[in-house]
Amino acid sequence: MSNMPLAEHLHTVQSHNTDVNGLCFSTSALATCSGDKTVRLWSTEDFAELPISPLCGHTYVVYKCQFSPFGTTLASCSMDGSIILWNVKTGEQSAVLRHPSNTSIRVCKFSPNSSMLVSGSDDNSLCLWEVSSGKLTKTLTGHEESVVACDFSPDGNYLASGSPAGDIRIWDGQYGHGKCLLLELDAHDLGVTCCEFSPTYVQGPNSSGTTQTAHYVLVTAGQDDAIRIWELVADVGSLNMRLTLRDTLLGHTGPIMCIAFGRQGALLASGSGDKTVRLWDAAKGECLQVMEAHSRYVTCCAFSQDGKLLASGSNDRTVMVWRVTTETDLSDAATDGNLVDLSEEVVFEKTPMERWSVEEVGVWLEHIGLPQYKETMSSNAIDGTELLTLTHSTLEKPLGIVALGHRNKILRAVKQIHSCPVRQRKDSDLSAPDEYLCPITREIMRDPVIAADGYTYEKSAIESWVKSGKSRSPMTNAVLASYMLTPNRSLKMLIQRHVHEGH
Repeated sequence: MSNMPLAEHLHTVQSHNTDVNGLCFSTSALATCSGDKTVRLWSTEDFAELPISPLCGHTYVVYKCQFSPFGTTLASCSMDGSIILWNVKTGEQSAVLRHPSNTSIRVCKFSPNSSMLVSGSDDNSLCLWEVSSGKLTKTLTGHEESVVACDFSPDGNYLASGSPAGDIRIWDGQYGHGKCLLLELDAHDLGVTCCEFSPTYVQGPNSSGTTQTAHYVLVTAGQDDAIRIWELVADVGSLNMRLTLRDTLLGHTGPIMCIAFGRQGALLASGSGDKTVRLWDAAKGECLQVMEAHSRYVTCCAFSQDGKLLASGSNDRTVMVWRVTTETDLSDAATDGNLVDLSEEVVFEKTPMERWSVEEVGVWLEHIGLPQYKETMSSNAIDGTELLTLTHSTLEKPLGIVALGHRNKILRAVKQIHSCPVRQRKDSDLSAPDEYLCPITREIMRDPVIAADGYTYEKSAIESWVKSGKSRSPMTNAVLASYMLTPNRSLKMLIQRHVHEGH
């Protein structure tokens, strides 16, 4: 690593009159919440407070806030036993979710498709809420102390939760069916404070080829000053799963109070009672930088969606915003240290994957360190379009790529290139908000449609995805309930206005 800092201080927000407890980013705003009972919203362009801010409605301390994945709704939870769902455009309350026991709600998280919300409270329970109706659908019990940490897996299939008793529990995230699926009783001997799933995961057939197995990375932190990285492996559709400790990150000299993933899981940030924020290489477990700026405990941290900003909040009543730069060996979406080097002027930086020729696929295979498969790909006429349709089974049987690690690497690299927001955008798309870009093509949408997973895509792109034989969501990897597409007219109007104004 070079000596150039990965993060530099950009701005300080000073408007809350007591502890800052939580914060989060949407594509265009930063939300903060505090013991002063308010939630405030700030523009990420100049960090001016938005006209609808502050959001007032809670009667006691606000513990956490989180934007929905689409950025249209903001949830905040409080000591007053309620979760308020806010309309981000108007600042109005769209719903108030009341906990049955009226106890303090410590944490809340949206599911990846925005349909569900999970909350943890002081009555030792997890609650699953349906966002559209505001109804409580399931209460999960088993913890013996307050639930202070929870998160959905990136596909929404599982829930992780933690408590001051030091235990980590895994639950069914789709419906909350059954009891706890897996228990790690002594994850942190002095108590768990937070947990977070990496946004990247791998799914493919198990060694016998009889079922699909999903591999997730879960990070937990606790009062023991330690961060632990776990690997959760689950056979899809069954109760067979295991949680294995992969690494323990040490360096903080006080309780870890917050953790957050950035850069598609390549970076990890942590904040502590030692008043510092640390940046970590999530794959290698190495500390990259220590930021000493706050005068009291660091209570919360979050990356912006593009990973270029990091915000940290503290008991010193301030929010620090940091500009994040990455080194060449921290490529976006790195998960196993086998990084795709995109620093050179090669064709796949400039051309969308679906337009690659067979020869360009060969160049790309060399670049990711798998040149031995060039001839196989070429003889089977695998161009960019065909590359996007490959699965574990097609790589293994027709193409003869037996090594699971090589299949995983190819599929991860395809996902990385295809989801890269900068290198595959046209120059005219660079200034467009991220929600205007199709998640598949990463270009401005002309005919946006909403799929069954709740995400919006360019119509031709999602139709091609389905026609290629894929039955799972490009965003969540969950099976699509239907192939019905609904025009997203409001977004189309906003995009047309954006294009017309010449941005």
